[in-house]
Amino acid sequence: MKSYPKSDALYQKAVDLIPGGVSRNTVFHKPYPHYVASAKGCYVKDVDGNERIDFANNMASLIHGHAHPAIVEAVTEQLHKGTAYTLATEAEVRLAELLHNRAPGFEKIRFVNSGTEAVMAMIKASRSFTGKPKIAKAEGAYHGTYDYAEVSQTSNPFNWGDISSPNSVAVAEGTPQSVLDEVIIFPYNDIERTLAILDNHADEIACVIIDPVPHRVGLLEGKHEFIEAIYDWTRKNDALMVFDEVVTFRVNYAGAQEKYKVKPDLTALGKIIGGGFPVGALAGRADIMEVLDPRQSKLKFPHSGTFSANPITMTAGRVALELFDQQAVDDLNALTKKAIIQIENVIRLAEVPISITGAGSMFRLHFRQVPPQTYREAYQRPAVYAVINELLDYLFYKENLIMINTCACMFSTALTQKEVDRLSQALLNGFRYIKPSMEELYTQNVSFP
Repeated sequence: MKSYPKSDALYQKAVDLIPGGVSRNTVFHKPYPHYVASAKGCYVKDVDGNERIDFANNMASLIHGHAHPAIVEAVTEQLHKGTAYTLATEAEVRLAELLHNRAPGFEKIRFVNSGTEAVMAMIKASRSFTGKPKIAKAEGAYHGTYDYAEVSQTSNPFNWGDISSPNSVAVAEGTPQSVLDEVIIFPYNDIERTLAILDNHADEIACVIIDPVPHRVGLLEGKHEFIEAIYDWTRKNDALMVFDEVVTFRVNYAGAQEKYKVKPDLTALGKIIGGGFPVGALAGRADIMEVLDPRQSKLKFPHSGTFSANPITMTAGRVALELFDQQAVDDLNALTKKAIIQIENVIRLAEVPISITGAGSMFRLHFRQVPPQTYREAYQRPAVYAVINELLDYLFYKENLIMINTCACMFSTALTQKEVDRLSQALLNGFRYIKPSMEELYTQNVSFP
């Protein structure tokens, strides 16, 4: 690997100041992470002068890529007026109105500062409304870093237990057992097992959290019959069905929930609704959202946040969503679909056991012949994960492409057919590069189902 002296020097300074030299583990890389100098559209330039095409878009948050002129102009105008106040702003009302009109179920909206905060608020609102303590979530699903929300997001064959009754597994060392006891785990898209598990805790569950296209589970779309079964169960048992659409709101104009006959009671949002700035939101039924209303004689869920609904984020988010209209959504999804078709052709040409899952403007590569149907099938064993990293490093250093570390792409409207062709050719080269490593795994009895 060639040297990157400026990134190396910055990292040597960073490790003396920041644990591991990074403030989020997703950018950690050995021997050192790479530092950005500038970014525009779908291209990112590092401090050592290397330019790369960005297919990660800050973990799906940049729907228009980097530094979109309209967003920059609107934010700059607001910046001269101030960044945050101990007063409300019109910018908050305008973004709330846009979201309210965009998705039928968003009767009321409350803004926060991250997807993690949005999910946390969704869980607390569900408890406040129902008076019940427990939540249920899918094994392997990522819902941020709130203690309860992160349970079992990293379950593995050594601790996940029987599929008919998955264990509640801690992520952070020191998580109290009492937290684990309040989180019920079910296998995604498995109706029979999930309903049996929920029935065992019917009187205690405040909400069932669903990510309609959960990335960590395998970027698998929730089956219509599964979503409808969860909805029916929550109606019968005085619980709420809530969606985490922090990532998936990009899938359709009104989010991934647009395609289902039944709608969630609450939805957590983030990522693209901030236009490139930190953001989160909780949206849903007006009667549930009343638990947050300070006008109530008994306020069930007191909530605030110093930078919640700050005018910079609200302005950027509104402009980003205005630009991401129905035509833009359709065009981006069509480009992504074309990219998937091209990559499937490349897979056949390279003769490698790789499959693709995804929805809308997102897709993920799996090192298995047949696309996974469950988290346990999508789970990356260490030997396979090492080969995935080999491919990602090849693409980053040799082809100058950036992908998400699960071997996923989250497209932006800044991408064109030119970049899609670059991606296809780079993957063909990359598949051929790692093919010996994949064949070695066969000889070691590490199969690709």
